[in-house]
Amino acid sequence: MYKILIIEDDFIIAKSIKNHLLSWGYEVECVEDFKHVLTHFVEYNPHLILLDISLTFYNGFHWCSEIRKVSKVPIIFISSAADNMNIVMAINMGGDDFIPKPFDLNILTTKIQALLRRTYDFSSNSHLLEHKGAILNVSDSTLTYQQNKIELSKNDFKILHILLENKGKTVTRDALMTRLWETDVFIDDNTLTVNVTRLRKKLDEFGLTGFIKTKKGLGYLVD
Repeated sequence: MYKILIIEDDFIIAKSIKNHLLSWGYEVECVEDFKHVLTHFVEYNPHLILLDISLTFYNGFHWCSEIRKVSKVPIIFISSAADNMNIVMAINMGGDDFIPKPFDLNILTTKIQALLRRTYDFSSNSHLLEHKGAILNVSDSTLTYQQNKIELSKNDFKILHILLENKGKTVTRDALMTRLWETDVFIDDNTLTVNVTRLRKKLDEFGLTGFIKTKKGLGYLVD
C-alpha cells in the first residue's frame, strides 16, 4: 500500500484530501506540527508528498529543499499561489508537479497514480533511518546531519546501517564483523575496533559526539 504525506495547514482541505485518498486505498497522514515537518517525513517515510507553499513557520519551498537533501520521494505542490514564478520555483526546488487550488479531487488522484506508477514501477523506494537528527539514506548510502552530507566509506555505511536497524539494542561484535566482511575467514578483532574508531571520529567532526556507544564485552549500540 502506498503511503502519502499531506503537508497542508488548512486542516479542512487536508482532511478532505485525506478522506478521498483513503477511499482509494492509500495510507495517508497529515502533518500537524509545522515546525518539525522533516522529522514527521522521516518517521513516516511516505511514497509521495502533497505540499502546500503557504505554511505556518516555514513555507513549502523550505521543506521541499530540506526533503530533497535526504530523499528523492515524489513531491506534488498544491497551492492557490499558482502564478508562473511560484510554479517555476516549485519545480526548480525539486517538485515533480504543481496543481493549482481549487482542484478536482479526481484529477489530483489521477496525477498521484501516474506519478507513483512512473516512480515505483522502475525503481525501489528510498529507505530512511533517523536518529538524533542524523538521517541515513539506505538507497544511496549517504548520511545527512544539520544540512551536511557526511561522506561514508563502505564499512562506515554497513556499521551505521546495522546499528540503526537495531536502534536501542546492543549489536554484538561478531554480528558486526559478519555483516562487514561476510566471510567465515578469521578477521582480527582489532580490525572492527579500528573501523568503529575511525567512524566515530568522522561523526564527532560533524557534531555527532557519542552517537555510537560501546557496551564493554558485548558490542555497540545507538539509543
